[in-house]
Order: sequence, then structure tokens, then C-alpha cells
Amino acid sequence: MPQFQSFPLPDAGEGLTEADVVTWRVAVGDRVEINQPLVEIETAKSLVELPCPVDGVVTELVAREGDTVEVGSPICIFDIDPDGPPAPEGVAPVVADPPPFADHVEDAPAEEPAPAASSAPAASSAPAEQEGSGAVLVGYGVKADAAHRRPRNVEVVEQIGGVGDTEYPVLAKPPVRKLAKELGVDLTTINPSGPGGLVTRGDVEQKVKTMSAQTLATYANDDQPWLETGYSNDGGRSTRVPVKSVRKRTAEAMVQSAFTAPHVTEFLTVDVTETMNLVAKLKADKDFADVRVTPLLLVAKALLLAVRRHPEVNASWDDASQEIVYKHYVNLGIAASTPRGLVVPNIKDAHRLPLKALATELQHLTAEARTGRVSPARMADGTITITNVGALGIDTGTPILNPGESAILAFGAIRQQPWVHEGEIQIRWVTQLALSFDHRLVDGELGARLLFDVGRVMNDPAHGLVWA
Repeated sequence: MPQFQSFPLPDAGEGLTEADVVTWRVAVGDRVEINQPLVEIETAKSLVELPCPVDGVVTELVAREGDTVEVGSPICIFDIDPDGPPAPEGVAPVVADPPPFADHVEDAPAEEPAPAASSAPAASSAPAEQEGSGAVLVGYGVKADAAHRRPRNVEVVEQIGGVGDTEYPVLAKPPVRKLAKELGVDLTTINPSGPGGLVTRGDVEQKVKTMSAQTLATYANDDQPWLETGYSNDGGRSTRVPVKSVRKRTAEAMVQSAFTAPHVTEFLTVDVTETMNLVAKLKADKDFADVRVTPLLLVAKALLLAVRRHPEVNASWDDASQEIVYKHYVNLGIAASTPRGLVVPNIKDAHRLPLKALATELQHLTAEARTGRVSPARMADGTITITNVGALGIDTGTPILNPGESAILAFGAIRQQPWVHEGEIQIRWVTQLALSFDHRLVDGELGARLLFDVGRVMNDPAHGLVWA
């Protein structure tokens, strides 16, 4: 007899509450194995590929590509006994909850089994629940202190009569009906794709895309990639793009940081001619032939050396316990702009790395960020960050702190300009540094000393030999 088991969207280990389904790697009817690539999701931080938790056959993809799904909600259903005898006639299949997850077994509160949703009543002899089998990867599922999982398909499905059509009412859940109303979509014009003629959220969104594409075609900017997920309902004069995933998390983090930590920014203009000379020498050095050497590498090293001299900057403020947490390690964050928005992956224990190893890690981090496939581990537990605004030709800025960190250094464009050097006006390479810091943790003097030391190393890299 078939044994159906649902697969809830797991918490990927970064405290997310929802994720977007990007690409299914399987289809209904496919036979799957444990750890086989199942689906690619986009969390608020990065793209994550989820492996299959069981052996069996895919019987339903509950979540469609493009859907936003809450953690703990089922995204697909498997038959984990596809080779067993068929179910007796008249017995409705039961979708079992997945077995407890290994890292939550001891703490998980007891839950009542969720009844299966079925349009046909089950026979009295049908079992109330079937136990799922098959291995489930450690760490999947809702955390123990989270709310109980919602039973699948228990929302009320409302019938909405079409305009002038009461004989064949439209089936749609209240959230879908509300979305359609907000977007100005007539549900009676939609060809439903859900079971039993149910109009889904994806159906409404697809209808909006079709309508918007026709309207936006008359405007010159309709081919911009950042408009692809948007919609228009005002004659094409504007496009609305839902805020989700990386952009949503970035906005939340920046608002939280800006209105929680009192920001102070200090600036320093530095002659970095010697740094540029060192960059040229390292590029010609055969020991550095297999890594990319840039001024950013030396700025990163200068900041690490300055933090070593002023370790009290490397801290965070714990508001809940009213404690300052001083970090004895430096996870150096590098702010990176990606097609999916701003991310800040970090190099773990960067303070321990010699220059070439730091260059290698920086190169790997940059490559990962450009693809948008930065792992959650790369994003977690940063302690101090660099944002390279100079890469875009910007001289300086007042960066906002990455939440949980006490300082961020903005590295501006390096330009040739007149500069007084050894009593004479010469053309030198000059840049501007800006350090924003949390004034609860870092006093103005401490911030100035840190910034000045970064500038000293950039002005004369030989200081790095003295402080290393």
C-alpha cells in the first residue's frame, strides 16, 4: 500500500522564516534517492540546493517555482513505498508527517498528528495515520521552540462567483482572493492549475505577468531585468516589484542597524603610492602568480593588523543581556553586490591568514558572491566588514553597519592627484577611507586610532612588518 510522506521546507541553519522556490530538480513521477538534488531555493541570504530526504517517488510538487513558502510548510510529497501493493478501493491515502529530525528529537514538544486533506471521506477501517519511513537529513524541519507545523491544505477554500456566472463558481483560498483583488485580477479569467479547479497564487501571479507584459511593451525600459518579477496596473506608467529574498533581508537588516546602533563615521585621506607599488611587485612575484592581487587585498591586511592593535573594536552589543561581547577572532566581511542584491560573506579567522592565503580566500569569496551562491555559513558570524565603494569609482561614503558588528570600513577610489610629499608637490596615488562604528562600543578616539593605523599601513606597508 502506498505510504505518502510530505517534505516540509527546512530551516537551512540561518534562522530563516521563508524561502522562494527557484528550480525543481525533479518532476512528478520521478523515482528519487536520499541526498539526490531535489530543489533549489532562494533564502533571504543566498541560493541553497536542498537534497532529497527519502527514497521513493515524487507524487506531488506542492510548491511551484516562484512561490514563497514558510519554513515548515510542505513543498512536495513522496510515496516512500512505491513498489508495495496498491491501496484497497475506497481507502483514502494518508500523508504522514516526516519523522522527528535528529537534532530536535530530545527537545521537540509532542504534537498531535495532522489529519490528511482529502476530498473523499476515508473508510472507517482506514488507519488514522501511517508512520513514514526513510532517512531524513539532520537539521531539517522546524526548530523545537517554533510553533507547531500547520496541517497541509486545511485553509478554507472559498467559492467566488464569477461576474454574471453563478453556475460555475471559482475556487480559491482567501489569501489568493485577496491577492487577486489587490492586483486587479478577475479570477474568472484565470485557467486554474490547482487540484479540483483550484486557483493558486501562482496562477494569479502568472496572469499579472501576462497582463503586465502586454502593457509594458510600449515602454523603453520594459526589458530591464529588475522589472521581470514586477507587475503594472496603472497603464504601464510604473512597475511594482515584490520585495523578497535577499533584497527583503537587506532592507530589514539595514533598518534594524540604522535605528538600533548609533552610527558615527570618520574619514581619512591617504597617500597610497607605496601600496600601489607593492601591488605591482606582488603581481610580478611568482609566489603570487596563481592569485589575484588588488589594492583591496592590502586594505584587508591593513585592517586586520589595525584590529590586532585595537582588539576592543572587534566586538558586538548584546542588547538582551546588556553585555558587550569581545571577539577573539576576526571573521572579515566583504560587502558584495550580486544580481540578487547586497550580500556580506566573510572570511573565517582571517586574522590567522598570511597574505597569500588571504588573497586566495578573497578570490574564492568574490567568485562565490558573483554567482549568488554564497553558503549560509559564509554569511554568518561576521565581526568587521570592508565595503569597496572605490570599485565603482566612488570616493567615499558613510556605510551602515552589518547587524551584529561594531565597525565597517569604506574603501574609496584610488586616484592620481597633486599631493605634498617630502616638502614638494608631486602626483601621487591617493584614496579616502571612511570608518563607521557603533558608538555604544567604540568611542571617537578609539575609532580614530583604528582608522589612522589602517591609513599608516596603506601609506607605508612596512608598518605591517613591525606590527605582524
